[in-house]
Amino acid sequence: MRDLRRRSSPTANVSAVSPTYAIERLLTSGGRAKLVAGVDEVGRGAWAGPVSVCAVVTDLSDPPAGLTDSKLLTPARRTALAPLVDAWAAGIGHGEASAAEIDELGMTEALRRAARRALEALPVRPDAVILDGKHDYLGAPWPVRCEIKGDLSCVSVAAASVLAKVRRDAHMATLGFDEYGFADNAGYPSPIHQAALAEHGPTEHHRLSWSYLDDLPRWRHLKRHRDPMAGEGQLDLLDL
Repeated sequence: MRDLRRRSSPTANVSAVSPTYAIERLLTSGGRAKLVAGVDEVGRGAWAGPVSVCAVVTDLSDPPAGLTDSKLLTPARRTALAPLVDAWAAGIGHGEASAAEIDELGMTEALRRAARRALEALPVRPDAVILDGKHDYLGAPWPVRCEIKGDLSCVSVAAASVLAKVRRDAHMATLGFDEYGFADNAGYPSPIHQAALAEHGPTEHHRLSWSYLDDLPRWRHLKRHRDPMAGEGQLDLLDL
């Protein structure tokens, strides 16, 4: 396997908001790889819902205007941009791991499973993968390049970030439980969400191994204690 792991380029600290193909071209130069997939996740820090991953392969053509890190876009702009990205990308794969899987396996393994599902859903198999962030949660047999702020600097990762965010937000909005505000907070701990948890307790979509239950005396008995041997160790949830 080619050694592409845990390396970040100077582009990790770029201040511009328009991603480029610098990393994709670096990985394909000299025949190192023919196809590169950009991969990004969403939902790592949510209290409810799945963690979702998108993988995108491009033909290195110009992306839709305004493509950038999904966190820099308004919800309306993300929603408008997503179908343009979907039509433009050469290949798209989605994968997720449920709240139950997160409880059972821990976030690192859940992310790994979601990412592998996304890559396996691509119509073509990439020769290299760019992961947003500094941790390789994917692992063998995929040759991985970790890129800090990859969703800001790499076109394929930015595309993955937009599609993953729009898809997961739409999914969370379909779950119901209006009192928890999933349509607005996507399972993240907004004031409405926290108030509903205190009053009604967790739903079937909540992650029951998480520490928020320690602060809810009425519902603390529902907390699941994961076998520490079930996963390989955990990523920092704030290290996005």
